[in-house]
Amino acid sequence: MTDKTESSSDKLLRAAIELIAEKGYNGVSTKEIAAAAGVNEVTLFRNFGTKLQLLEAAFHRFHYGDEMTKLFQEKLVWDLHTDLLLIGRTYHEIMNRNRKMLQIAVKESNIIVGFREKVNKHPRILKELLTNYFQTMHDQGKLIDTNMELQALSFMWMNHGAFMTSLSAEPTFANVSLEAFIQESVRTFTRALTP
Repeated sequence: MTDKTESSSDKLLRAAIELIAEKGYNGVSTKEIAAAAGVNEVTLFRNFGTKLQLLEAAFHRFHYGDEMTKLFQEKLVWDLHTDLLLIGRTYHEIMNRNRKMLQIAVKESNIIVGFREKVNKHPRILKELLTNYFQTMHDQGKLIDTNMELQALSFMWMNHGAFMTSLSAEPTFANVSLEAFIQESVRTFTRALTP
């Protein structure tokens, strides 16, 4: 259900995600996307040019790069445990909110030429943010001497693996809550990286 104040561009982005997740990239037309958004097809072409450009815009608009950048700029308190909890929880909140979009990325990235590069933009942003954060924590004497980039990747891959596991129809580890996983993994990271 879309908000009445939502722009036609946002309606098109959301409609594209919904329909492509349901029918696949090649299974949905620009006419269907426009109809689902309640606009005409000309509006889609005027705002985005092509179906691929529309999908790329949806990924850029709703993926986590911008939100994570803002979090790192405004919400960190420079306490490793507290910050990693916030980063982990925010990551999973965004990923779960965008489940359909991420299912498209997994299913369609090999089909749509050049799309994988666009999809990978956001993890590269997060890796840079985490690496810089770990380096600053080290410079403040709050983190051991380690390979900051590898620690950033380890934290990301651990959380991404947990998210990808949750995408399956039947949970593999139904007896472990996401919150328990986040708390325990952050506790382990904090213990390992604190001088």
